[in-house]
Amino acid sequence: MQYLVIFEKGENSYGAYVPDLPGCAAVGETMDEARGLITEAIQFHIEGLREDGCVVPLPSSTVAFIDVAAV
Repeated sequence: MQYLVIFEKGENSYGAYVPDLPGCAAVGETMDEARGLITEAIQFHIEGLREDGCVVPLPSSTVAFIDVAAV
């Protein structure tokens, strides 16, 4: 499965979260670190859902890029 991950640059770090997995987030000092941590967080989150007998949400988010330069 492939989940959409949103990355946000903060003043001193990068945050990442998965819209289809509420509560699944990570923060790293670099984009690469955040990417690695969110990958681990997704795996851990799904494992926890399965252990608790919960349904693992299927990926449903999509991405579109909107060019606002013409606005």
